[in-house]
Amino acid sequence: MDFVHDQLATGRKLRVLTIIDTFSRFSLAIEPRFNFRGPDVVEILEEVGRQVGFPKAIRVDQGTEFVSRNLDLWAYQRGVMLDFSRPGKPTDNAFIESFNGKFRAECLNAHWFMSLDDARRKCEAWRRDYNEERPHSAIGNKVPIELIDRSVGMRPALTGTGWKKASRPVQGWGAVQRRLDSNYRWIKIGGNANALIKARAKLNRRLEA
Repeated sequence: MDFVHDQLATGRKLRVLTIIDTFSRFSLAIEPRFNFRGPDVVEILEEVGRQVGFPKAIRVDQGTEFVSRNLDLWAYQRGVMLDFSRPGKPTDNAFIESFNGKFRAECLNAHWFMSLDDARRKCEAWRRDYNEERPHSAIGNKVPIELIDRSVGMRPALTGTGWKKASRPVQGWGAVQRRLDSNYRWIKIGGNANALIKARAKLNRRLEA
């Protein structure tokens, strides 16, 4: 999971969240917005999870949205490990970097985006072509959707690739956030993965109390 930057024809900046499965190369989401915060990333991941199941781990960099308390709490509730790449080491997340390079060359650099809705339509059209029409040599010249198991009643649903079947939505999510916000003082992470691990351990103890 990563962000790509672009802009509308008017010059207004865009940020695009990209998510792929490293086994099948299936593009799970390409979401352009003007701004992203931690809750926005959680909203998109929750929607993806309802459709395809939740991953055991997500590789991310140490951007502010990815070290946010909202994403960390969501990951804890869903049993997902956030696997942080080292600062200044994009090769730690090589799969998404390669995908983003193709996405930029074939979509972002090939189109003018007249509005946010126009950007969403064109990005989604490119994503469908990437998933359903284009063979990839890295997966035996198959299209990513061929590696998707549709037998579990979800489209698509990844099995045997590090993904878990979608579970029921988190209960009391807002109440948990309100409790933490009102009763506890959060540690400022500051992009430090070790501090994030310590903060998560402290959060776990609070939630289990």
